[in-house]
Amino acid sequence: MPPTVILGVIGSDAHVVGITILDQALSAAGFEVENLGVQTSQEDFAAAAKTHDADAVLVSSLYGHAEQDCQGFHELLAREGIDATTYIGGNLAVGQDDFEQTRETFRALGFDRVFDSETTPEEAIRALERDLTFTTRDREADTVQA
Repeated sequence: MPPTVILGVIGSDAHVVGITILDQALSAAGFEVENLGVQTSQEDFAAAAKTHDADAVLVSSLYGHAEQDCQGFHELLAREGIDATTYIGGNLAVGQDDFEQTRETFRALGFDRVFDSETTPEEAIRALERDLTFTTRDREADTVQA
């Protein structure tokens, strides 16, 4: 069974193009994707992760206010009993000059991986495959069994 990934844009952010591309790339790579769309609340991410027994939760934000939007996110996931790998990516901070500092901020908030806005879908897929130990061989075995 392929890993399940929850994908969405958090907070008041309405940037949809990136998650649409990522949704298509993840699906083509063999992941089961639940795309929550834009302007997604923390509670909606947690509910979807719980409902779909998610392996990973991918949070996108491009409007620069992700730090505020993600305060308490991992505490909510823990309260809901969700043990999924968490990623965040995009333009995460207004005036983001030093991405390493931004990365450390989001790692401190509990995210397993933090990506900048230049990250390609292929890079995210490779990271997911490593983190979830899901490989092309696994996808081929799923196809043969189906």
